Amino acid sequence: MIYPIVKFGDPVLEKPSAEVSVFNEELKKLLEDMFESMYAARGVGLAAPQIGISKRIAVVDVTFKEDPGARLVLINPVIVKKEGRQRSSEGCLSIPDFREDVTRAKTVTVRAQDVDGKFFEHTGEDLLARAFLHETDHLNGKLYISHISALKRDLIKRKIKKMVKAGEW
Repeated sequence: MIYPIVKFGDPVLEKPSAEVSVFNEELKKLLEDMFESMYAARGVGLAAPQIGISKRIAVVDVTFKEDPGARLVLINPVIVKKEGRQRSSEGCLSIPDFREDVTRAKTVTVRAQDVDGKFFEHTGEDLLARAFLHETDHLNGKLYISHISALKRDLIKRKIKKMVKAGEW
């Protein structure tokens, strides 16, 4: 099932998500739906709040289906290590058609649980590191625009307000 992506302005995107404690068939189905929804929206990462579910779950595939082994499930993820710096253009499925340069760590290690509840650590660089930080931010109720200047953030918010009034958002 493909879920619609929740857009900026929905309160679910701005509150911390609940920990996952039940690992069952329902969770497995949700994870498959999240991958399907992410691919349909042409994204490389998707957090559960982006489909209106306030749980600490994210899926990532920076290869966008090219390498099935690159699909990552992050349940209750925590960033345990950050190194270096990278600055690159970043966007978000919940804030479509807007992109801004964001500085993030170049190498990131995340500790999370898999579909069966087993803990693991994974280290990623560049785009994968950015995805780990971006999706973990979502689970903490933060959006990438919190990492840009207040001026740019206000400009984006004003444009979105106009789009809402015009019925385009």
